[in-house]
Amino acid sequence: MSHSNRNRRQVRLSRALGVPLTPKAARYFEVRPYPPGEHGRARRRTESEYSLGLRQKQLLRAQYGIREAQLRNTFEEARRSQGRTGDVLVELLEMRLDALVLRSGLARTIAQARQLVVHRHILVDGVRVDRPSFRVSPGQIISVHSKSASLTPFQVAAAGAHRDVLPTLPGYLEVQLADLKVRLARRPTREEIPVTCEVSRVVEFYAR
Repeated sequence: MSHSNRNRRQVRLSRALGVPLTPKAARYFEVRPYPPGEHGRARRRTESEYSLGLRQKQLLRAQYGIREAQLRNTFEEARRSQGRTGDVLVELLEMRLDALVLRSGLARTIAQARQLVVHRHILVDGVRVDRPSFRVSPGQIISVHSKSASLTPFQVAAAGAHRDVLPTLPGYLEVQLADLKVRLARRPTREEIPVTCEVSRVVEFYAR
């Protein structure tokens, strides 16, 4: 899929879900704040509980760029854990390596973050990691390989060009953008994770 086609797809998905998933989608929302299609401007009919849960599940998946099986597996882990299942679910997703690369400002979109990890540009505690789903533990340091630091995407990131996407850093991250280093200081809490989703509906959807 070409870059332009991927952008159009993300914009359309963003409009369908009602949340901008990329900076480009956010700009579209400013002028077209309604769902895609010829009936997009019309008021939505009352949705069933199933439809509402499905929409929230799709919304959560889209924001983390993950497959259904990945979300389902993380949900099962959250359900076995202590604490509110929905909160734990989002906290576990937030500790994914690609999510933290995005949140720190090393990438502009979740797709770019995933690509940087897959292409082996990212280190965790000095070791290359090429799995976007790798779960970072509190205290671990995310950095960019020395041979990759001079590449344009990282020079752009080091200059702080992505900070407009998330102007305020979450409290669980310690970021040194100029050095292309990020430390997960502690486990995130649901209240401070910048994700839009009614997680209770996701829990209800999977619990059916």
